[in-house]
Amino acid sequence: MNIITRIENSYGSFKISLQTGQRVHSIDIPSKSSGFGSDVNGGEMLFLAMAVCYCNDLYREAAKTNIEITNVEVEVKGEFGSEGEPAKNVTYNAKVAARADKKEIQKLMKHTDKVAEIQNTIRNAIPVRLKNIEAIPE
Repeated sequence: MNIITRIENSYGSFKISLQTGQRVHSIDIPSKSSGFGSDVNGGEMLFLAMAVCYCNDLYREAAKTNIEITNVEVEVKGEFGSEGEPAKNVTYNAKVAARADKKEIQKLMKHTDKVAEIQNTIRNAIPVRLKNIEAIPE
């Protein structure tokens, strides 16, 4: 599965395009009050990615075991220090209501934590590199 995200920012405009395979969609995030940049910071987006991944993966994994989930709540917490420092003390809490017994739900939740792609990506700290840059003087 190939994923591409794009942003385009100019004064008062912050556009986001998301693509997975051939499926393209967008999400709305306003610009900062200054007019430039996003009103949401990267740390918030990173933690949101973890929460969304775990939530979606719970439903995926539950379907494999015929567990019917009726509600999911996920909260991700962590800290960022000075500029350039990575996050630390990142934890997440989850609450799942499902039509199954407590042990089955707990087993599902623990299994899903092991297979959640974003969590595993962060845990394994993949290399990220700036590949191409283009400077346009005006």
